[in-house]
Amino acid sequence: MFSLTSRPHSLNHCSPFFSTGKNPILSSAPLQVLLYLNSWYFATFFIAECLMFIYKGVTLPYPSQNLILDVVLLFLYLGLEILRLFYGWKGNLCERGLAMSVSVGVLVPCTVLSVYYLLLQTFVLRLEFILNAILLCFYGLELILGIMCMTTFSRSSVY
Repeated sequence: MFSLTSRPHSLNHCSPFFSTGKNPILSSAPLQVLLYLNSWYFATFFIAECLMFIYKGVTLPYPSQNLILDVVLLFLYLGLEILRLFYGWKGNLCERGLAMSVSVGVLVPCTVLSVYYLLLQTFVLRLEFILNAILLCFYGLELILGIMCMTTFSRSSVY
């Protein structure tokens, strides 16, 4: 007769996270949660930034060349952020160091664009300042956790 107490402890030597294979789970749950939250936050940030550009274009004496440059940079920022989140998401879940390094590498231009929108625009609204400061906090945490994941993935044996 089979009972739960007589079951061999086959899961104890696999992983503390009870992976079904012979290798332990190396992906980072905190990084995955942070990437998920950042995807929703950036979507909100992008919509808010578009609305603020409409507000600035209508009410403030915003030079049209600067407004066009800022909007083009915002769409470039959107593309880079989607690329970064995709490679971070897949690199973490698939435990691939190369995808994580691409994500961390694309984090650099994303951070530069965030600092641009934080400090270097023609007109910076207080809401933009707050939203970009929060985004930079996300980036700092994702940088730390991404580097930790890359080192963990590179140390593991894939044989």
